[in-house]
Amino acid sequence: QNLMIVSSLTRRGLTHSHLHAHLRKPRSSQDMARPSSDLAAFREIFSKSKNIAILTGAGVSAESGVPTFRGAGGYWRKWQAQDLATPEAFARNPSRVWEFYHYRREVMLTKNPNPAHLAIAECEERLSKQGRQVTVITQNIDELHRRAGSKNILEIHGSLFRTRCMNCGQEAANYKSPICAALEGKGAPDPNTDDAQLPVQQLPRCEQTGCQGLLRPAVVWFGETLDSDILTQVETVLDSCDLCLIVGTSSVVYPAAMFAPQVAERGVPVAEFNMEHTPATMRFKFHFHGPCGTTLPPALARHEAEGQ
Repeated sequence: QNLMIVSSLTRRGLTHSHLHAHLRKPRSSQDMARPSSDLAAFREIFSKSKNIAILTGAGVSAESGVPTFRGAGGYWRKWQAQDLATPEAFARNPSRVWEFYHYRREVMLTKNPNPAHLAIAECEERLSKQGRQVTVITQNIDELHRRAGSKNILEIHGSLFRTRCMNCGQEAANYKSPICAALEGKGAPDPNTDDAQLPVQQLPRCEQTGCQGLLRPAVVWFGETLDSDILTQVETVLDSCDLCLIVGTSSVVYPAAMFAPQVAERGVPVAEFNMEHTPATMRFKFHFHGPCGTTLPPALARHEAEGQ
C-alpha cells in the first residue's frame, strides 16, 4: 500500500529532486495524452461521482489575500516560514515564533473565504442531500474551508487556531484575539521591527488545572511527521474516491505529489485546478488553468443530471 509510506515521512522526507525523478519515470504512450480542459466532459464525470476527494493547498487561500511566507517576497521580518516553523526555532526562541503565529492569526481574522472555498462547501452540502460525499484534504492551516461551511475536512498540517501544551499534551481550539495579553500589538512583519523578546512566562500558557505549561501552535512544523490518525483517514478517502480534484496546490509539493498520482494510477479521474502545469499534470485526466476562485465554481455547480 503506497500510502503507508506517507506515515513514516516527515514533511521534508521527500525532496523536490526525488519527486521530479519519481514523476518523470517513463509512461506508456497512452498515458501521454495531454490532460483535457473540457469542462463538459469533467461535469459529466462529476455528475455521476459518489465519493469526491478534494486536495487543497496555498493557492486557494492566496485568493483570499493570505500571505504564504514562501518564495520571492515571502518574508516575515527577515525570515521565511521554514526558518520559524520548526521545533528547533521554537525551542531556541519561543517568543519570536509566537510573534510570527500571533501575526498570522490576527491577519487571518481579517480574511474571508473566496468563491473557491464557497463552491467546495456548497457542493458538499448539496451532494450530501443526494447521499454523495465530498471530503476536503487540505494543507492549509487557516480554517477558511471551515468558515466557508465545509464539514468533512482533514487538516493534514493542523490549524492556526489550535494550540497544544508542551507539558500535558492537551490540544484545544483557541480563537482568542490577542492569544495572550503580552502579544497584543506585537508581531509586525516589517523587517525593521525588533523582536519583542517576551519572557516565556508571558507567552500563551495551558489553562488545564495545575498545568500552566507553555503552549505551541498545533500545526505540523518542518521536520515533524504528520498525524498518523489523519493520514489513515486520508488513505481511506483516497482509496474509496471515484473522482479527485487538486485545487491550488502544485502536484510537485508533498503531499499532493504522493496522493494524486496514486489515485490516478487506480484509473480514477483526477482534475487539477491550478495556475501552472507540473511534472505530474500529464498523469491527470483534466487540467483547468487559472485562479481557482474563477475555474472551480462553474465546475462544481449543480449539474442537470443531479436530483433536486
